[in-house]
Amino acid sequence: MPILMIVLLFGVMYFMMIRPQQKRRREAEQMQSALSAGDEVVTIGGLYGTVTGVDDETVMIEVAPGVQTRYARPAIARVVKQVERVEQVPDEVEVKE
Repeated sequence: MPILMIVLLFGVMYFMMIRPQQKRRREAEQMQSALSAGDEVVTIGGLYGTVTGVDDETVMIEVAPGVQTRYARPAIARVVKQVERVEQVPDEVEVKE
């Protein structure tokens, strides 16, 4: 009986604490990998800015006109406004008969 209680306790802790944290971490990684120029972001420190460049590990943010700072990707807490990305659809080629 005590072993069953311990297993039940670990099961509850997994579903209440560990799984939600893993989900939040995955969502943050997806958001950080989807950053592109023009997105308005907030850093962990509360600094608002616009993304001007993206590298593998860093993000360039313009915090004021002409003032750019470089941050590590994990330092981006959230995207305030994401630039709409329009996929370029090639024009259809006309076939001459």
